[in-house]
Amino acid sequence: MRNLVRFASVLFLFSSAILWGVNNNRNADKNGLDTIEQQFAGNYELGSFVSFPPEGGEVLNNYAGRITYDGHGHMSAIGVPARVIGSVDNANSGFSYFGNVSWDVENQTVTHHVTGSPINGAMVGVDMVRYYEWVDGLLVLATKDSAGRVVAKFSWRKFE
Repeated sequence: MRNLVRFASVLFLFSSAILWGVNNNRNADKNGLDTIEQQFAGNYELGSFVSFPPEGGEVLNNYAGRITYDGHGHMSAIGVPARVIGSVDNANSGFSYFGNVSWDVENQTVTHHVTGSPINGAMVGVDMVRYYEWVDGLLVLATKDSAGRVVAKFSWRKFE
């Protein structure tokens, strides 16, 4: 009987240690996610939009835009070529969408889960993965093609 009690005690302590470790890892992951959500939360102005064509080089696109992360799992983005600002000739120019947002902290990606777009209905239901980094106080979001090549970078300045 004594051996059975000893075995049960060891089993309980071992199980408790495993569960404590699992919960600790969940909390660590959640804390990393909470931190990045807080860092992203806010309103941003587009500083630059650079494309990288397959043939090489880079193209500086003259765009104006805004992106917002509300801190509650939602985002919205809008961008238009500067040439159409104030013009009636701006239908179907640029991008405009909103939806939910999720992060993969380990891979430094943010995914825009598009639920609506007044300009391009085909965007609805699309998960737009962006690779993020912070450079000199700017949020830089990069898009990559299926081969992993960066095809565009958007630099966003946070309104303080």
